[in-house]
Amino acid sequence: MKKKKKGFMSSYWNSDKTKTEYDKEKAAKERQERLERIRAKTRKKKEKEAKVVKEVKGEGEDESAEALSKKLGYDVLEDVSTVDREAGVGKRALSKEEIEAKKKKAKENKEKLSSRDLLKQKIRDLEEQISNTKYNKKTQHAIGLMKAQLASLKEKLASGGSKKGGVDEGYAVKKSGDATVVLLGFPSTGKSTLLNNMTNANSRIGGYAFTTLTVIPGVLEYKQAKIQILDVPGIVEGAARGTGRGKEVLQVIRTADLIVMLVDAFKPLQKKLLEKEVYETNIRLNRKKPDVKITKTSKDGVRVGRTVKTPELDDETIKGILNQFRIINANVLVRDVVNADEFIDVVEGNKVYIPALTIVNKIDLLNDEQRKKLKDYLKPDLCISADKEEGIDKLKELIFKKLSFIRLYLKEIDKKADMEEPLIMKEGNTLKDLCLKLHKDFVEKFKFARIWGKSVKFDGQKVLKLDHELKDRDVIELHMS
Repeated sequence: MKKKKKGFMSSYWNSDKTKTEYDKEKAAKERQERLERIRAKTRKKKEKEAKVVKEVKGEGEDESAEALSKKLGYDVLEDVSTVDREAGVGKRALSKEEIEAKKKKAKENKEKLSSRDLLKQKIRDLEEQISNTKYNKKTQHAIGLMKAQLASLKEKLASGGSKKGGVDEGYAVKKSGDATVVLLGFPSTGKSTLLNNMTNANSRIGGYAFTTLTVIPGVLEYKQAKIQILDVPGIVEGAARGTGRGKEVLQVIRTADLIVMLVDAFKPLQKKLLEKEVYETNIRLNRKKPDVKITKTSKDGVRVGRTVKTPELDDETIKGILNQFRIINANVLVRDVVNADEFIDVVEGNKVYIPALTIVNKIDLLNDEQRKKLKDYLKPDLCISADKEEGIDKLKELIFKKLSFIRLYLKEIDKKADMEEPLIMKEGNTLKDLCLKLHKDFVEKFKFARIWGKSVKFDGQKVLKLDHELKDRDVIELHMS
């Protein structure tokens, strides 16, 4: 009896198929397996890219009012649905057909638009293009250039508007005290009630929107510091674009030392919307100005130097962004880890960096479980009830700490220190800052200082250098020439 041959050809010898048919079948099977592996790999890659895009854009689970109501366990109100969609709430990717339809419609309307409207249309188109572009290493450079172009167009629109209509009138507010804090929020969030409970002000209160029509100042006296609190009119949808005198209101906060964003407990989506309106007014909350230096030169193109790695910003993107702002020759020194958005902020040079607190009001109307869910979702700095005066003392302490105040006591030679009226300064301030605050000539006339407190090794220590950093409750005796 003939033995069967072993190996991969044994099935061929025991079948009626010819060798050609067998080879074709085997090749088809291998091709199918290869395709399945490629498809699986592609699916995995797409899922990974989608996850990265969500992280970059700040997108998470569905944040519609209906979804939040189920999540938080009480009825969430949604009275600004248009802005919600712009802020990314309930956002979805457009299909190719929808994108093409939008492009076609935009092309038809182009001829009807004025130059200013055309500029606005370009900005909207570019924003849509950025939102529809997947973020990864390959598209990082292109997205950076698009963002630079977008910033350039917005700046052009703002400057064009001011030339045409003149300077915005705004609200005239005289700064006073050791610092200025602005209460910012949508109408009927309880700003006026909070101001009255914290200060000596008498801001009008009503159970309807737009009770406050101008800026109402008050003074908070806390730990011997005098803090000016400003209650500004409630902003509405599109405030950054000028809706409802929004520009004038948002201009007030540019000069503030601290912004307190007040959010209604029944409208948690307001937090994201407030942040969006403030961002579009060229204000950056709870951020420090990036340590990036750009020096224009007359030749040699753009040269980039770094002291840290910037994985989200390569040399080509930096050169492309500068080119968008018509900077062809420059030396760039990057000392901070920055992305394209932060670098564009530095190039424009019109951004203000202000600390902020997120405070949720009307918390007394929720039960303990609802409060916990809201805190987990919004992660506010503090939850209060302005009406019931719940959490007001905690808020005062939080404001004092956020302003980074230190109290300094001055004394004359051979006399006791004045411990009743401290001089309020900021953390990190030095003897030079103290001298400048007292009198501009004190820096030149300074000989030395004797200090009692935490900033020295022993009480009464003689300090000769003006760059000596002061600490809270230091007692200082200045000696001048």
